[in-house]
Amino acid sequence: SDPPDISPKGWTDTYDTLQAWALKNRLKIPIIYGIDAVHGHNNINGAVIFPHNIGLGATRNPKLVERAARITAREVAATGIDWTFAPAVCVVRDERWGRTYEGYAEEPGLVAELGAAAIRGFQSDRLSARSAILACAKHYLGDGGTTGGKDQGDTVCDEPTLRRLFLPPYEAAVKAGVGSVMVSFSSWNGLKMHANRYLITDVLKGELGFRGLVVSDWAAINQLPGEYKDQIETAVNAGVDMFMIPDGPPKQRNYVQFIELLEQLVHEGRVSESRINDAVMRILRIKFELGLFDRPFADRKLLGAIGSVAHRKVARECVRASLVLLKNDHDVLPLPKKTRRIHVGGVAADDIGIQCGGWTITWQGRPGRVIEGGTTILQAIRRAVHPSTIVTFDQDARDAAGADYTVVVLGEKPYAEGLGDRQDLALPESDLQALRNAKAGGAPVVLVLLSGRPLILGEALELCDSIIAAWLPGTEGDGVADVLFGDYNPTGKLSVSWPRSMSQVPINVGDANYDPLFPFGYGLRYSSKKPCR
Repeated sequence: SDPPDISPKGWTDTYDTLQAWALKNRLKIPIIYGIDAVHGHNNINGAVIFPHNIGLGATRNPKLVERAARITAREVAATGIDWTFAPAVCVVRDERWGRTYEGYAEEPGLVAELGAAAIRGFQSDRLSARSAILACAKHYLGDGGTTGGKDQGDTVCDEPTLRRLFLPPYEAAVKAGVGSVMVSFSSWNGLKMHANRYLITDVLKGELGFRGLVVSDWAAINQLPGEYKDQIETAVNAGVDMFMIPDGPPKQRNYVQFIELLEQLVHEGRVSESRINDAVMRILRIKFELGLFDRPFADRKLLGAIGSVAHRKVARECVRASLVLLKNDHDVLPLPKKTRRIHVGGVAADDIGIQCGGWTITWQGRPGRVIEGGTTILQAIRRAVHPSTIVTFDQDARDAAGADYTVVVLGEKPYAEGLGDRQDLALPESDLQALRNAKAGGAPVVLVLLSGRPLILGEALELCDSIIAAWLPGTEGDGVADVLFGDYNPTGKLSVSWPRSMSQVPINVGDANYDPLFPFGYGLRYSSKKPCR
């Protein structure tokens, strides 16, 4: 849970307080503290927020992904926290899924390459480095392939398909030295992953040779059949080493009950001592590798780096490398910095919360000024243009008449996990009306689309001269302006297929009769006939 003070100092004080309390135990074993730092240290006010993974997937740049993870690790480690529940190495096969943006791609090879790069960035050359943190590959296995894109649903396929589509990122993660793996809420052919001894123990720990710790998802064992004691027995024997039990007394299925019931299971012979010893060995090994026994408390000298100019510069680079130019009729882009007037419209143009998406300060995120620091796209445009250029703004683009160019920034409202599951990916009527208003203004229309997945463009495709898929870029809106005004030529390539209509969903490269609106790997560059200015 978050501390009352979510500043860097507030989080650091909380960590040190918890660690000091833990070290009062008889054996003086330090805790390992984990957090969902999935696109930067996103629970900290003032941290730099990177693009979500779907945007990083479009960069096709493992070195850049590694740098982003390295910076995230520095900011996390500065607050004392040892462990991030990242990267998500889900292979996303259905864009209706509310966690689509957490995956790098729909193709396992690209996910494997970028996931391994992130692990190297988080963990550095050695886990004991002061700015290294433990990475966690998640969610094992098949979370991105559930029927209908339902979060925590059922992935229905044979074992060769499961291995071909979803196992390669974990093979790459283990080779990269990942220290932890989180099990998925989802099922494979009806069996919950937290109960799947074959995939956790035989395949992950045995076949792949994974030596780290396996952690459950948040209260995930509560979804297993039987009473609480049965659920504990099933998951421990399946190979889960550490459990997220969020509740304490007086709530049921709390951590006190867990400890008592697990002891009973061992005494009754239903869980072997060797299974307990294996779990303890894996957890203690990681704690020793992190150096927690030697340096259990935060190094506050690192706090000054959080949200620094140097870190924001790398995030800005990630933003501009992630942008995918989908359409550019008549070479409208890049825009001139010096012109009479540019009109900006759209609900997302001046909203850092929509730019960042879910998992930003709160689980679901929210529109508005959710985090301190950073630059909205409207602010970035105003900063980028020539001093003589007038930039006007209204959300519904009704004031576009008379402008030389109109830029409309639209986007999904923030969401996370199952609350983002959608059966209809069409743009809302209010967004389409803003584009109609912009078109009626008479100037060329540029759409910047902020979304955690491909959306059905419909009428928008004809209303716009140019379209940029900007995904969920995070706090550094200047990276969008860098491309809009031609300081950088767009280089992003789609890491997911873009459907024409809902009748094509789900759609993935390699499908029979594959005919998306924009295929996997698609991305335009600016014409050489019109140099960037």
